[in-house]
Amino acid sequence: MSGHNKWSKVKNVKGKEDAKRASAFTKISRMIMVAVREGGGDPDYNAALKMAIEKAKAENMPNDNINRAIKKGLGDLDGQEYSQILYEGYGPEGVAVIVSCLTDNKNRTAANVRHYFDKYHGNLGTSGSVMFQFDFKGILVTDDEGKEEDTVMMDALDAGAEDVRHEDGSYVLLTDPTQFSAVNEKLVEAGYVFSVAQTGYLPKNMVRIQGEENQKLMETLVDVMEEDDDVQDVYTNWEQE
Repeated sequence: MSGHNKWSKVKNVKGKEDAKRASAFTKISRMIMVAVREGGGDPDYNAALKMAIEKAKAENMPNDNINRAIKKGLGDLDGQEYSQILYEGYGPEGVAVIVSCLTDNKNRTAANVRHYFDKYHGNLGTSGSVMFQFDFKGILVTDDEGKEEDTVMMDALDAGAEDVRHEDGSYVLLTDPTQFSAVNEKLVEAGYVFSVAQTGYLPKNMVRIQGEENQKLMETLVDVMEEDDDVQDVYTNWEQE
């Protein structure tokens, strides 16, 4: 990872204008509802809900929206049932792609994802077709301004993190997914502020696209997927220029 902030290039969401505010709120609301239905409405005892609320606050989502999503998850308000689904496939020049979705209509979402792959010179794969090329990790990203690398490393390891990587003005802290919430909580209490705080898929190896046309197709493929309300995250092993 040295020399490249691969998390920002894999994730393709932070810092991009294509994720409109309303769409972001819709996606986070779904995350909150699913987290509540699976683990209850108290974030102190529901790590997934706590993570979703933190993400909502990072996106400046109003408290009314957060509370409404929690109530829907508890069944206090009429709400749709959402299922979490992972799709795997390949983009141009064999770039591996994982698409994480929350949907109330699996047929619609599957058709849309397949259409995106087909339209932009990729193809939808079967379960497990690309997953082996990624590791599932807890990921925390904080800027490096005013932070000594040795201090960050010591704080992170003491909190239970597995690794710390210094990349393009940021520290990327990796954790076991089951320890993510505990590590995050300890470091936040220690004064750390994270621009990214979530579990996600990191590629084991990165690949470059050689053709300029295929680079544009790959970028468009990721963009149109992220604009779909059913799509929560898109992960790739594409190393952008």
